[in-house]
Amino acid sequence: MKIHILTLFPEMFDIFNYSIIGRSKEKNLIDINAINIRDFSKDKHKKVDDYPYGGGVGMIMTAQPIVDSIRAVRNINKGKVIFLGPKGKSFNQDMAKELSAESELIFLCGHYEGIDERVYSYIDDEISLGDFVLTGGEMACIPIIDSICRLVPGVLSSSESFMDESFFSGLLEYPQYTRPEYFENIQVPEILLSGHHENIRKWRRVQSLRITKEKRPDLFKKFELTKEDKKLLK
Repeated sequence: MKIHILTLFPEMFDIFNYSIIGRSKEKNLIDINAINIRDFSKDKHKKVDDYPYGGGVGMIMTAQPIVDSIRAVRNINKGKVIFLGPKGKSFNQDMAKELSAESELIFLCGHYEGIDERVYSYIDDEISLGDFVLTGGEMACIPIIDSICRLVPGVLSSSESFMDESFFSGLLEYPQYTRPEYFENIQVPEILLSGHHENIRKWRRVQSLRITKEKRPDLFKKFELTKEDKKLLK
């Protein structure tokens, strides 16, 4: 997967040089490039913002450097241009799955009070991380790219690494334990020590259903229970 990020702060994306994503870049499974929008400004001071017409508080990112940066990146990346902004759909795991199937993507990070409205004609989609305010699109872009990249084949050691995780199947993940068997007088559930894989699978399924129902009833309400799920819950 090839990803280009249009941003005023390219150094913020050095985080992708580490851990799982960093190793995937070394293996050429993922190519992530941060492009500085200021490099495309025609202003002698590399200015990329100005006061809004009609008055108001704050500054607006100007159209010229953004549009020129999009045009330049389009020469090497034919993917969708995705703007990280408050008007977009709230990001979720289904969107991560959908975008992980793309071979190329371009992300645009906004700043200040927003972008000149005329830039939207160059944008294919808009995504929001949620109903809260961030200091810039970079803060939303990092977790979104991370969640997408970890679903790209080969990034994780096996498909099972993410298939059992919270939200992938629509449920929260079951409880996990590791050594030692006893910690501060609390024992690992005996079923996990039994070696009976089918009983362990059923236990984990029940725990996922129970935890989702208790902690995220909104997710549980939307989840379609199988015949086995209904039997296990009884």
